Amino acid sequence: MIVSADGTAYVGDMGSKIHEPDSPRRPGQTIRVTPDGHVSCAADDLASPNGHIITADGCTLIVAESSGGRLTAFDIATDGTLDHRRLYAPLVPENPALSFAPPDGVCLDAAGAVWVADPIGARVFRVLPGGVVTDSHTFDDVIPVACVLGGADRRTLLVCVAASWKRETVREAPRARIDAFDVDIPGSGRP
Repeated sequence: MIVSADGTAYVGDMGSKIHEPDSPRRPGQTIRVTPDGHVSCAADDLASPNGHIITADGCTLIVAESSGGRLTAFDIATDGTLDHRRLYAPLVPENPALSFAPPDGVCLDAAGAVWVADPIGARVFRVLPGGVVTDSHTFDDVIPVACVLGGADRRTLLVCVAASWKRETVREAPRARIDAFDVDIPGSGRP
């Protein structure tokens, strides 16, 4: 979920229950909730929309599609509706046995690159529009699920990591932390 400067919220509905392999598969959507409480579908036919970003100018929404292995961008109209759907970046895994890198939490930097938490690949990586990866950090004992650029100058990449993405593992041994890394290019937009 992300909230724009005018108070409009964009909420991901992942569609399928990804933690239940036998559940029926259906596309997800991004739901728009206006400040006065009006609810509508902002974008449909998404592959498990998860992380959402709004650019600093408030004109573009970027959605991390976890089951699609891609970042998709939309123009944000003045009324908050979404238009001009386009591929922002395909996400290629480091492991050639996987067909794509499923994004979870995401954040934007001032150069227009997106930092992506990839729980299956146990890494966070920075990807440019079009899909070129410029930076990557791999984790040995935990998986990253979300990231944001913070700190006084927004040059600290804060990464939320957990012991596992499997519910039963987390219930048995709950363990999580926030890791921090210095980066060269500061954060931009929301979050």
